Amino acid sequence: QVQLVESGGGLVQPGGSLRLSCAASGSIGSIAAMSWYRQPPGKLRELVATFPDGGPPHYVDSLKGRFAISREYTNNTVYLSMNSLKPEDTAVYYCNAYLLPSGSYRFSDFWGQGTQVTVSS
Repeated sequence: QVQLVESGGGLVQPGGSLRLSCAASGSIGSIAAMSWYRQPPGKLRELVATFPDGGPPHYVDSLKGRFAISREYTNNTVYLSMNSLKPEDTAVYYCNAYLLPSGSYRFSDFWGQGTQVTVSS
């Protein structure tokens, strides 16, 4: 069984920063990519950034320069550093891992439970 657990969300003022973490654990054979998505209120879930195995990371154009994704391979953890936050960054942020579970022959998507980020004064 595979679990993704996110942490680091919260309330921040406009212009502030937050760092999200996501750790994947369980019966993991191989991870092809780890990504962050977000779902603003009333909108569809959208990709923020992805970090394929071996890199380099890829970002949605509109977030380049403010957001940075990084990955720790030794403990299957991915981070999202968010700077100069704006009210429109308010969303539930989800971690995603595209991985091969141990004993499986197929890569699948796994999701975390989501962490709320609210940017407001």
